[in-house]
Amino acid sequence: MTTIGIIGAGEVGSQIARASIANGYEIVIANSRGPGTLGGLIDKLGPSARAAHAAEAAAAGDFAVVAVPLRVVNDIPVEELAGKIVLDTNNYMVWRDGHIPVIDSGEKTVHELRQEQLPTSKVAKAFTHIQAPRLLSAGRPAGDPDRLALSVSSDYPEAVELVTRLYEQFGFDTVDNSPLSESWRTAPGQPAWVNWAWQNREELALNLRRAKPIIMT
Repeated sequence: MTTIGIIGAGEVGSQIARASIANGYEIVIANSRGPGTLGGLIDKLGPSARAAHAAEAAAAGDFAVVAVPLRVVNDIPVEELAGKIVLDTNNYMVWRDGHIPVIDSGEKTVHELRQEQLPTSKVAKAFTHIQAPRLLSAGRPAGDPDRLALSVSSDYPEAVELVTRLYEQFGFDTVDNSPLSESWRTAPGQPAWVNWAWQNREELALNLRRAKPIIMT
């Protein structure tokens, strides 16, 4: 059985854990305060989940989800994630993260920075433009006219393939918005981010094309 290591046990990390368990995965999940603080969440997730420290969750996963903001000084386990696909769910929020000049200038995306911080991993931007609780309620079977689409961006085709497979299992179509340098097209405020709840595959592809760079000075 495939195990997913999840770093971050807030709303995004916990909802991805729930959706993953519903689709047959096992979960090892970590937060910044230690596994002893996750008892309530583990009770809700059930026997397919266990709590751990971040490095242990990273090592245990066949692939990993990073559901915490990017820090300028990396705080994500590098060695334990070496060679693995890492799904980065982060959105750059100045009010929360402070200004990061290379992102503000448009020189790099937040996901490119995550890839630089995890140079031996294969980073994919995923799950960034859907409200996390909807992961369990908004999925639809393939071919359903109300089926939504989500984007993925990565510099690695195998990471795109994994995310596409996971989206399919959760009940969503996929639009490939690679490479990571293009991941700004689903950033907060862009059409694909604003309209996530009404986008099928064609509408999402159109909204990605409609995106305009936002340069902060």
